[in-house]
Amino acid sequence: TGIKVFFADPYSPWQRGTNENMNRYIRQFIPKGTNFNNISHQYIRKLQIDLNNRPKKCLNYLTPNEVHFGISINIENTI
Repeated sequence: TGIKVFFADPYSPWQRGTNENMNRYIRQFIPKGTNFNNISHQYIRKLQIDLNNRPKKCLNYLTPNEVHFGISINIENTI
């Protein structure tokens, strides 16, 4: 399919640093152990928008939206 797949070893967070950084960011807004039934879909959507519009070092300081859509999106921080 042309898609590269990476399998990390169990209990090896150092093998997936970008994922761990994202988890750390999400935990700033949704603490570990939070019941997701108590979080609104609107709040999750706002968090998703914020994450997809944050510049990332691994993307040469572009946002995921800029890379995916090939355009520059300028929105205010929503969270």
